[in-house]
Amino acid sequence: MPPENIITNDLARQLASISREINRQIGLLINRKGEISSIIVGDHKSILIPDLERFRSSSTRFRGLRLIHTHLNSEELSDEDLTDLSHLRLDLIGALEVCEDGSPGVLNWAHLVPENPAGDYWLIMTPEEPHRLKINFLSFIQALEDEFTKKQRVRKIDAAEKAILLRVEKNPLTGAEASLAELAQLARTCGVEVFDSIVQYRPQPDPKFMVGKGKLLAIDLRASQIGANMLIFDHELTPAQARSISNFTGLKIIDRTQVILDIFARRAHSREGKIQVELAQLRYRLPRLMHMDTSLSRLAGGIGGTGPGETKLEIDRRRIRERIHHLEKDLKAITKSRRQRYSKREKIGLPIISIVGYTNAGKSTLLNTLTKSTVLVEDKLFATLDTKSARLRFPKDTEAIITDTVGFIRNLPEELFTAFRATLDELLDANILLHVIDVSNSQFEDQIDAVEKILEELEINDKPTIRVLNKSDRVTDKEMLQNLCRRLDAFAVSALDKKTLFGLMEKIEALLSGNHSFSVR
Repeated sequence: MPPENIITNDLARQLASISREINRQIGLLINRKGEISSIIVGDHKSILIPDLERFRSSSTRFRGLRLIHTHLNSEELSDEDLTDLSHLRLDLIGALEVCEDGSPGVLNWAHLVPENPAGDYWLIMTPEEPHRLKINFLSFIQALEDEFTKKQRVRKIDAAEKAILLRVEKNPLTGAEASLAELAQLARTCGVEVFDSIVQYRPQPDPKFMVGKGKLLAIDLRASQIGANMLIFDHELTPAQARSISNFTGLKIIDRTQVILDIFARRAHSREGKIQVELAQLRYRLPRLMHMDTSLSRLAGGIGGTGPGETKLEIDRRRIRERIHHLEKDLKAITKSRRQRYSKREKIGLPIISIVGYTNAGKSTLLNTLTKSTVLVEDKLFATLDTKSARLRFPKDTEAIITDTVGFIRNLPEELFTAFRATLDELLDANILLHVIDVSNSQFEDQIDAVEKILEELEINDKPTIRVLNKSDRVTDKEMLQNLCRRLDAFAVSALDKKTLFGLMEKIEALLSGNHSFSVR
């Protein structure tokens, strides 16, 4: 039919007549050339749209298909119709009323709209009889796509991955916004552009979709409207949940653990760090392997490859288990080597000071300032993954080895905790722990709790520990800072300013020399 028509009167008459004759809904998928790409025959109440993956679609362009289907009971557009319109990014959707005598009635139709203050996802047009539709469809759809493009240019869309962050909470007072703000930092560290953050409050997470199905539908529509192609959950999803959400939305689904694993994979440089990251990734991936996962597949052919043998899934699982076993052996050898280095330090008699703290608290900056080292410093989460050590000299000629460790984070993924335990086990050898705290962060008390919980799990929470309130130069209320120092038995410093570290150095030296006249946590 002429491509500028939404539907011609002749086609509408044929469609209505046949639909009434067989008493079934009929749908037509029509491309922009006016060609009918698919004819769908449904039942009396509905049709089932086929897979449209072969047709183009993007955040600023539609599918290039419009769906016109019949309604036999004079119904208007249904919720399912509008969901299909958005979920499939159709050019438009129309429901043609079929009269009792098989003649066409009015066409109810709707199209998507760009992001707008009203929050609408679509616009339902005034129903018209097909012969009264005077709109030039090609000009209309081009103008609509241009409008979507203009709206989305306001956002930064250079990043390949554009995400909406999601969290489910039972209690509005649990600080969900702060948790999502941290997740946004993690996502940006991975190069993901964060478009929106959503919290849903409900008594329990949905076992299938985490958020409720209705909420997930609204989120899917929101993603379509603003051009997001990924959902990041501030939880660890089960394999079944990730599959269900992905199948429902068609978007890429990531959880918090995957984000942290990705950061570690990007930041690990030493052989030990790379082994630990790969171990964590494989342990996370093993229970999530699915039949459709082809990333580790190789053709199983040749002699012995005939017959049922192992399925591809079993082969993938076996390869992962073998790789885990190999990496664990390598890690044991590295740990043994580290123990030998520690024995040499013991012979020299140098005490060990380990810097611990929440990620991005300023641990590496403190190490650099104290020892004139050049450890990489970035205002990013997990900038340091590989352990760094340097010799620290005190004014009274005392010496010690000071070590910078990987930053901690709340709800550290179990896979990471297990893989990095070898690194964190270095803390067992420490004589003193320096707990560095970013006092300028509004959530610093929660961060203190997270770090101390991990120290307790490592069974080293009884070691002499000095709390260091870093970034004190960013705190304007100095009286409040002094009260915090007294309450937390801590030193306020700016790791960038060596002058603020004299009191801390004296306390460390006194503690090493056995002077316990002051209280130490």
